[in-house]
Amino acid sequence: MQRLLTATALLLASTGLASAEGVLQLYNWGNYTSPELLEKFEKETGIKVTVTDYDSNDTALAKIEAGGHGFDLVVPSANYVQIFSEKGLTVPLDLSKLPNHANIAPEWKDVVWDPGRTNSVPWQWGSVGIAVDTEVYKGDVNTSAVWLEVPDELKGKINVVPEMNDIVSLATMYYGGQPCSEDLEVLKKARDGLLAAKPNWISMDYGATEKMSNGDWAASVNWNGSSMRIREAKGSVVYGYPKEGYTLWMDSVMLLKDAQNVEEAYKFLDFIMAPENAALISNFAKYANGIAGSEAFMDPAMATAPEVVIPEEFKAAGVFMPVCSEKSREYMTAIWTELQK
Repeated sequence: MQRLLTATALLLASTGLASAEGVLQLYNWGNYTSPELLEKFEKETGIKVTVTDYDSNDTALAKIEAGGHGFDLVVPSANYVQIFSEKGLTVPLDLSKLPNHANIAPEWKDVVWDPGRTNSVPWQWGSVGIAVDTEVYKGDVNTSAVWLEVPDELKGKINVVPEMNDIVSLATMYYGGQPCSEDLEVLKKARDGLLAAKPNWISMDYGATEKMSNGDWAASVNWNGSSMRIREAKGSVVYGYPKEGYTLWMDSVMLLKDAQNVEEAYKFLDFIMAPENAALISNFAKYANGIAGSEAFMDPAMATAPEVVIPEEFKAAGVFMPVCSEKSREYMTAIWTELQK
């Protein structure tokens, strides 16, 4: 019997089905994970983290649903946390293994997409706006007209990040609607506006941090942390908050149902909720996090950065991205499919 058990264990190991001790597989957005954080975690725990990048929530969801991925943790946006949970792709967290769970700031602990934070822990949060090089364009940057009715100075020089929820939502708000709209009249305006604007864009790409920093692009629909990183490299770049409406988001870490390295995953989840470690995440990507006390360890420039601290005059225009109905997602997908042609 012992020989049979040993043979079975060897078979599992040889086929990659056994848990790999001392390793962790993190599936996260690209250019979003602090190397310093990973180095510190490995030094303190002996656990080596391998990060695999994705470029959208839909990409991550499709990969996880397909199975056989080998990942332990995933970092979806708030409006996808419930989708991952409802599809049975992730599991509720054992909070007894997460003493640092108490460090989650009150405003991020009892959230609508995860009441009591029993299924996810905070990673970072921010907004979707427009990064503009003021050396090229000196007009109003706080409007989605910058990319939907592109001014002459920016034609052929503006990028749009290829993230369906963000782009269709911004366009819908510009034309008088709200994210996850099912109003066909406003959605038609958003569709027509997007299709008319696209010929004036240079690309639909995720590389804004690099390509705006080196001057390849003059503007981009972009996320706030990336925009701060651009400004630090190129001081003429400013971040605009569309007055017609813009979306807010929070990305959170979830434990996958088929995770192989569960104990390692719990150690990492607890590690990132220590204030000094949450600060490492923010200092790298330049987004705020959801951990109380992390501010004391963060880059002082973030405390006043206009990309991180939303100016009072633009706060009311921000809308937290909700979980869209199946019908609204179908409408968005149809618009997005046509835009990709």
